[in-house]
Amino acid sequence: MTQYVGVLDGNGKTYGVRIPDLPGCFGAGRSPEAALADAMSAAREWLAHRMTKGDNLPKPRNMAQILKAREIDPAANEVAVLVPVVLDRGRTVRANLTLDAGLLEAIDAEAEKRGLSRSAFVASLARERLETV
Repeated sequence: MTQYVGVLDGNGKTYGVRIPDLPGCFGAGRSPEAALADAMSAAREWLAHRMTKGDNLPKPRNMAQILKAREIDPAANEVAVLVPVVLDRGRTVRANLTLDAGLLEAIDAEAEKRGLSRSAFVASLARERLETV
């Protein structure tokens, strides 16, 4: 997982998150959480597009570098947030997990309800948890 620094701003009705290291990449929403979730999705798509073109991905700067570069304007009520991104690599890898039998039964039942394989269900839960701030 990679984390980029985002800049959150808003006026109480709408919020936005821009990611200085990914030019033109931003998210928006009616709450800071919604804007951050949208920014995570936008960052994943921005980076995936670059990967398909064969471009090098920008190395994320840390918080201190973003602050030193004056990318954030506190007078405009901007604050720094971390934007986690999990990129797909386009290949699957077999993994052996050990789980309690009851938990595995619950996972299988829920995956079946949703029309997913066990692996797809567990992967979606992992991605959701990793990308939750």
